Amino acid sequence: MTEHLPQWLPVGASQAAISIILLGVILSVSIFADALAHRTKIPRISILMLVGIGIAFIQQVWIGTQNGDLLGGLSEPLIQLALVMVAFLLGSELELRRLRNTGPLILLISLFVIVGGGILVGGGLLVLGFPLVVAVSLAAISVATDPAAVSESVRDSGSSGLVPRVLLGIVAIDDAWGIVVFGLSMAVLGWVIGSDGQPALLHALWELGGAILIGIAVGLPAAWLTGRLRPGEPTQVEAIAVILLLAGLSSLLGVSALLASMIAGGLVANLSYHHTRSFREIEHIEWPFLVFFFVLSGASIDLYKADDAVLLTLAYIFLRLAGRALGGYLAVMFSLAKHQKLPRNIGLALTPQAGVAIGMALLAAERFPEFRDSILPVVVASTIIFELVGPVLVKRVLRHSR
Repeated sequence: MTEHLPQWLPVGASQAAISIILLGVILSVSIFADALAHRTKIPRISILMLVGIGIAFIQQVWIGTQNGDLLGGLSEPLIQLALVMVAFLLGSELELRRLRNTGPLILLISLFVIVGGGILVGGGLLVLGFPLVVAVSLAAISVATDPAAVSESVRDSGSSGLVPRVLLGIVAIDDAWGIVVFGLSMAVLGWVIGSDGQPALLHALWELGGAILIGIAVGLPAAWLTGRLRPGEPTQVEAIAVILLLAGLSSLLGVSALLASMIAGGLVANLSYHHTRSFREIEHIEWPFLVFFFVLSGASIDLYKADDAVLLTLAYIFLRLAGRALGGYLAVMFSLAKHQKLPRNIGLALTPQAGVAIGMALLAAERFPEFRDSILPVVVASTIIFELVGPVLVKRVLRHSR
């Protein structure tokens, strides 16, 4: 890279220097992505993933290298930190007072969409002949919803009343349910396909139980300490310390980082009555990590194998849409006596899917690397489609509910 430069220039092409430059380039591109998203109404998440796919094209097709890690080993920890931040913030939505206020209707619809949609996706893919790991992984991933897209669509529509309140209540807890379902699914899959039953079962139990223990071990002290070291003013140092501990301990001990982070976030939300600013501090620093996350997710796709997943992608999109519609329809049917104003297609308003789904796909690909090229391209491609189509469906459901 530097062989054509004059020898007297103190220029070195170390991997560390290249990685730092690439991080700066990625963040700079995200600024243009924000501007483009504002002008075109295309979700900036989709634009960032397309940037990553463009990087993959340059790297794999133009340059001819198959090494998907642009940052020389730095990609994985950055992705892990972004996922832990998302899960920790989602844990804050599991505040008991808030859950009691949302009421049984929101819980009913959420569970119907999760159970009905997950079963339809997993069962449909198995019937179509796809492997068990792929079917179960995608079924668990399909549970996640993008709360930001739904909330923004509700605000843009200007709607008020029962349906917007129900939708906002569902998306507040939907990804949290998704993390639990995904963690359970990965543990069960590891046990089912494990070569030795008892060690596989113990590993599955440790993956879940260890995540709970780490979540408690980090969450309880954090709930008591945060905001007290400097009364009333929790700093970013405290928030970053919690995130790094959760990510590092989960990776070191081989447990579900998403589940551990969600439990820790839930404990802080329910036990730290003196403030909620620890979550705001993480929100302030979350976006740069999410930028790395989405761009690097797109850049990690093997384009030469992406065409093999076209049929699987189409099947996943159709089954997830059908599962959302069916789950919402059944939920409304069961609650119809008390809530006549709920539209029967309310499940379609829960179509948007974004960061958590891609994070789950990356974790599933890491857990079962032989199925990486089946799972990851499907979730990335479908996420772009759901982020484009989802807000339209949200507004349509709200319009028909008036």
